[in-house]
Amino acid sequence: MPAPRITTPAGFAPAFAIGYSDPANRLVQITEANPLPVALAAGAGQAAVLAGTQSTSGLAGPFTPASSAPIAVSLSGDWAGEVRLKRSVDGGATLHNLRVVGLDWGVLTQNGVEQIWSESDGEATFWLEFALNSGSCIYRVSQ
Repeated sequence: MPAPRITTPAGFAPAFAIGYSDPANRLVQITEANPLPVALAAGAGQAAVLAGTQSTSGLAGPFTPASSAPIAVSLSGDWAGEVRLKRSVDGGATLHNLRVVGLDWGVLTQNGVEQIWSESDGEATFWLEFALNSGSCIYRVSQ
């Protein structure tokens, strides 16, 4: 048996509505004048930027992320050595190396911008550990 033939215009259109429940539990249809009510997720916001110049080995921090957005590290200047992003959940008393599948992560040896980590633990802070051989490194950690 052959499939029925479809022709356009069909002379009708199926009706549907997209909406949400208002405080009185009535359907509110989504329109341009009445958009879907949305808000940023809890905890979303602007993290304070950690920025400066480092010319000796040592630590800079803390950087406290505001949301699960990626943490970006920007390095510039004329320097040689290693910069490592470290994570802490005790206010910096203990600093942990970042690792992914057992390998070191967040270790930088040249200028550039890298989105290194995404964090969801509200107690986590991040620190830059500098092991500089020479020069001055200009750094910026942000989201």
